[in-house]
Amino acid sequence: MTGAGGRPVSGGQPVSGGQPVSGGQADVQAMSGRPVTELTLEAVRRGEITLPDLRIHPESLEHQAVVAEAHGNPQLAGNLRRAAELTAVGDDEVLAIYEALRPGRSTATQLTTMAASLAGRGLPRCAALLTEAAEVYTRRGLTA
Repeated sequence: MTGAGGRPVSGGQPVSGGQPVSGGQADVQAMSGRPVTELTLEAVRRGEITLPDLRIHPESLEHQAVVAEAHGNPQLAGNLRRAAELTAVGDDEVLAIYEALRPGRSTATQLTTMAASLAGRGLPRCAALLTEAAEVYTRRGLTA
């Protein structure tokens, strides 16, 4: 069977080499470990859904990165892997990183200090992004 663009599908899922490249919703889980299929309006009404149930699990993001790579989108895969790392970081820090990455908001030293902090906590992809931003922003005159 074929789907949009003539791509082969099986059970509604794209296939590559005869195998589905992504699983169904049962493969996606919240940070709490709850499968996304259990995140229903009725569960919300019963008060069963908590904040960790609404946060994506890093393994789900990694799975999506694999799918992105399989479909020839390495940039999206990299973004998803950085997002997976950021699930270990609090919301306030994620927003601080976002703000720091805006041109003209940080010095190269501030960006590399943030990068070192992230690297020290096991977030190498995010650290590399901040290090690269420090270099590029300095070269292009975009630092504070």
